[in-house]
Amino acid sequence: MPGWSCLVTGAGGFLGQRIIHLLVQEKDLEEVRLLDKVFRPETREEFFKLQTKTKVTVLEGDILDAQCLRRACQGISVVIHTAAAIDVWGIIPRQTIIDINVKGTLNLLEACVQASVPAFIYTSSIDVAGPNSYKEIVLNGHEEQQHESTWSDPYPYSKMMAEKAVLAANGSSLKNGGTLHTCALRPMYIYGEKSSILSGIMIRAIKNNGILKVTGKFSTVNPVYVSNAAWAHILAARGLQDPKKSPNIQGQFYYISDDTPHQSYDDLNNTLSKKWGLRPDSSWRPPVALLYWLGFLLELVNFLLRPVYNYQPPFTRYLVTISNTVFTFSYKKAQRDLGYEPLVGWEEARENTSEWIGSLVEQHKGTLNTKAQ
Repeated sequence: MPGWSCLVTGAGGFLGQRIIHLLVQEKDLEEVRLLDKVFRPETREEFFKLQTKTKVTVLEGDILDAQCLRRACQGISVVIHTAAAIDVWGIIPRQTIIDINVKGTLNLLEACVQASVPAFIYTSSIDVAGPNSYKEIVLNGHEEQQHESTWSDPYPYSKMMAEKAVLAANGSSLKNGGTLHTCALRPMYIYGEKSSILSGIMIRAIKNNGILKVTGKFSTVNPVYVSNAAWAHILAARGLQDPKKSPNIQGQFYYISDDTPHQSYDDLNNTLSKKWGLRPDSSWRPPVALLYWLGFLLELVNFLLRPVYNYQPPFTRYLVTISNTVFTFSYKKAQRDLGYEPLVGWEEARENTSEWIGSLVEQHKGTLNTKAQ
């Protein structure tokens, strides 16, 4: 694949930034275009400091702006589409999420057809697979099992619809007579340095006398470290351009996990932060069945008040379910087709993330009334 170029949407995000850092190390990559609605000044500066021979072009634009996307795709060989509205808490309006995640993806696919971009990689989510019930148990699930979310909540619904559109577009005719080849990656919950979710959890704990809020005590999951999730995208970009590998990848989706131990969300948070004196909440936690029905009552209050007041429930049935289910997946198919092996092992991933959490504790130490163990 001599002299290729790549557009990354959502390039200023948690995963997008890590993809860029790996992409610029790729041999024969002539240009990488970074697209996001807004880049923070420190992110923009970090990109400009990259030690690379690859041309780095930073573009600010909206995923809903078809003309902007058409321009961004001109002369591009591969699109990696990570841009998304991520919200499992019910904060962002439903239509906004669907517009960004579904309409934005359709806009980008059309831009690829018009600009004759031959390869498209979509960052999907484990949420498109479920879980649909807190009683559901999936251990080392795989792609052939065809797990599919039945939730109408905007995030899983929109990601699932977008993924279906991307995979359906595989084989589409391009304007220059070529063919569009697509695939989708479904990472597990992604953790690592600069995670806004982890940052929020840790800062709340620091301000709560070092006590970590219970978020997923009854879950068993296999989170993936951000560098490993990013690496899978690089391998997919290589694979779709490789005449030998591409036929097996086209139109396929892949679960992306690594060797992070299977554990609950709460255990992960505790493991990553205990070095800095943060500790789990030991108070009583209602059983999942009770939380689920409380979530239903809170949703009912939201529905009844909607005409006069925008009530945001502290949790919903969907959030209770995804946070408290046994739901783990194997990366064997990605290993087979993409040649995927985690770049970073669990010990290094844990240490890197823990040190970053330590820097958060240092920044906010005035509000932490506990000492490291």
